[in-house]
Amino acid sequence: MRVLVVFAHPLQDSLHGSLHREIVSTLRQAGHEVDDCDLYAEGFEPVLTPAARARYFDPERNREGVEGYVARLFAAEALVLCFPVWCFGPPAILKGFMDRVMIPGVSFALGPDGRMHPNLRHIRKLVAVTSYGRPRLDAWWIGDPPRKLVTRYLRWFIARGAPVRYLGLYDLHRSEARLRTFRDRVLAEMGRF
Repeated sequence: MRVLVVFAHPLQDSLHGSLHREIVSTLRQAGHEVDDCDLYAEGFEPVLTPAARARYFDPERNREGVEGYVARLFAAEALVLCFPVWCFGPPAILKGFMDRVMIPGVSFALGPDGRMHPNLRHIRKLVAVTSYGRPRLDAWWIGDPPRKLVTRYLRWFIARGAPVRYLGLYDLHRSEARLRTFRDRVLAEMGRF
């Protein structure tokens, strides 16, 4: 399976830096073709400029500056997102990736009636690997926006009935044992991808 791994953390020596490397390695060892998209290392520009917003609804022009990322998304059969949760949301660079790459004509098409129609039906699996500094109850109380972003919003764009897994480590600083258990869970998920 062709898997696009989108990694969004500025520090390679972080928990997510380590998880990212292990995710890519485990998927490759399992025989998958991995496209490793490290947004920081690639210098992805997350800002949606006024000019980009002005052409947002024009599928013939809205890919300007992100053509390579669009091609990678279209080539993928599965998507893995690896990111920390900051202020109960994804890092700005990942949000910018969604704003700039998941655009009309790419992740969705607009019908003549103005309704959106999913356009990433070739993606047959979606997994998110996340971590929170706060306990799950705190995330639940605020509505856990990152979980909903993946399990409700992104799910809508991909193949109907495709498995969606959200692997979230809450209260990540609580104990090393929890970190090890989470890492084992993530790698097991990647191993049976």
